[in-house]
Amino acid sequence: MSDNEISRRRLLGTVGAAGATGLALGAVGGAAGHAVTAADPATALATVGSTGESFHGEHQSGITSPMQSHGHLVAFDLVAGAGRREAAALMRRWSATAARLMAGEPADDDTGVALDAGPSSLTITFGFGRTFFDRTGLAAQRPVQLDPLPAFSGDRLDPRRSEGDLWVQIGANDALVAFHALRAVQKAAGAAARTRWQMTGFNRSPGVTAQPMTSRNLMGQIDGTRNPKPSDHDFDRRVFVPAAGSGSGSPGQPAWMAGGSYAVVRRIRMLLDDWEKLNLRDQELVIGRRKSDGAPLTGGGETTELDLDRTGPDGSLVVPANAHARISAPEQNAGAAMLRRPFSYHDGMAADGTPDAGLLFVCWQADPLRGFVPVQRKLDRGDALSTFIRHEASGLFAVPGGAEKGEYVGERLLEP
Repeated sequence: MSDNEISRRRLLGTVGAAGATGLALGAVGGAAGHAVTAADPATALATVGSTGESFHGEHQSGITSPMQSHGHLVAFDLVAGAGRREAAALMRRWSATAARLMAGEPADDDTGVALDAGPSSLTITFGFGRTFFDRTGLAAQRPVQLDPLPAFSGDRLDPRRSEGDLWVQIGANDALVAFHALRAVQKAAGAAARTRWQMTGFNRSPGVTAQPMTSRNLMGQIDGTRNPKPSDHDFDRRVFVPAAGSGSGSPGQPAWMAGGSYAVVRRIRMLLDDWEKLNLRDQELVIGRRKSDGAPLTGGGETTELDLDRTGPDGSLVVPANAHARISAPEQNAGAAMLRRPFSYHDGMAADGTPDAGLLFVCWQADPLRGFVPVQRKLDRGDALSTFIRHEASGLFAVPGGAEKGEYVGERLLEP
């Protein structure tokens, strides 16, 4: 056997073994612990395509799944005349399409874009906006958690790129796999729904750092340090809606949302030209953390707790009173927390000649009225970072629990 044949067999063996196991700035530094992906083992390049996520289960994928390197966020509106029956048929089609694609199988009338690739950790996640319930005659089933988000002083929202009847989040570790899923979802919408807005984002690719680490955003800051971890005793209570009668959770949660979560989606433009004029020390004072490793200015490593009371030789706070990390800390917000799972974006140059770049902020919580809203209100009143960001689009979506075998996402809401 030649050396080339031996190397090829070793490579295929590695891929096969991996496939068998599977796998806000509204708070930029956020209210919520260590990144969900931080404990994941480093991914060898040969295994990136073979890893997969399950479509079926108690929760939808794409919430606690490891962050992927490519993503699409897209909202749809039901067409005039489409109601509950058409919405149910649409969710049935979308669920069947998602299950096939996440298993690495082709879609109906497949475009061939993802030929030769494995599932590449593809996830497809579905949610319902506030207006969906009016259009389908299901207003009585709309959770109070979908009440409109309050206005914030830093908002410069474009209504054409905000909200929507339906929302889909697509993530994958290969750009073609992610695009293939986007096209399949758009085609499967058929005559029932039309795209309202679409945004494309990215993160670091698996395996490009010496060891697994929390991702950085386009400001160069480590972003996600204080995300809640699935190992936390109260993780499920913070992120997922409990089943009826569990004795926990928030009021006004309908039975069909059991196992689900709420996604707040914000397109946050970073004013990078202004940010990059700051020297390193001033950037760190704005955030309250070292840029090199994400550690608090009060010392330690990335996951060291902030010492919010520590003062320097001159008596001033080491972590300034308006530092982003201080204002967004759960202990400063009555324990409010959310699981942030964003993508960065770059859409060329804006009309004013500055980079149209920033964060597609997505955060998950069991109740946005107890997660995103109180933290964002506090950030809105005095966050040093607010000078360097602009919220340009917004959405809030109810994301039902996962589908069991033989079910489609949202069936418990849509079936009479």
